[in-house]
Amino acid sequence: MNLTPDQFIFWQRGIITINATLVFTWLVMLVLVVVSWLITRKLSASTNISQGQNLLEVLVLGIGEQIEEISQQEPKPYIPFIGTLFIFIAFSNLLSIIPGYQPPTGSLSTTTALAICVFVAVPLYGIKKQGFWGYVKKYYLQPTPFMLPFNIIGRFSNTISLAVRLFGNVMSGTMIVGILLSIAPLFFPIIMQALGLLTGLIQAYIFAILAMVFIAAATTTINS
Repeated sequence: MNLTPDQFIFWQRGIITINATLVFTWLVMLVLVVVSWLITRKLSASTNISQGQNLLEVLVLGIGEQIEEISQQEPKPYIPFIGTLFIFIAFSNLLSIIPGYQPPTGSLSTTTALAICVFVAVPLYGIKKQGFWGYVKKYYLQPTPFMLPFNIIGRFSNTISLAVRLFGNVMSGTMIVGILLSIAPLFFPIIMQALGLLTGLIQAYIFAILAMVFIAAATTTINS
């Protein structure tokens, strides 16, 4: 029987529970922090750079190009947030090749937390770019103030859809691999694992792109 990361308990005492979601989330964050420190501690402006810095530059430039293409804005303010979302989700999914590892993105609590981060970031970026009234007018009172209740519901539904989409795709892939592993332990799991890695990268890309779409909608200046 396949347990979800939330159901797999490492340690429990009273109301305090440490499950696989927490453990593997901390593991991913620790690895990313260490790798980031190793790459950035000796950054060079010369043409002779390390492979790590070269990979980092390619990644940052690629994320910046995608942000600029979507928002038609200077990407620099958005790269830290969107880039962090993409790298965390992608790395969480890629580590699934390690036996015993369960991606934290296969937990609804993790995907909900990521979606809430987007939910909070959208008004912060919008208010910073357009001011409070400009943001409210653009994001909630268009095309008419009578749409305010529906626009509010729409913002919440966007958050829910982000969380459920990522959770559903990652969790379903993990379950399929588990089922095939019990049926044909050698051949099919290898193929599904490769497809799972590709799907994990795609899901990270989609989540980051949708987050940027929501932010771009909130930061685009309207003509009064």
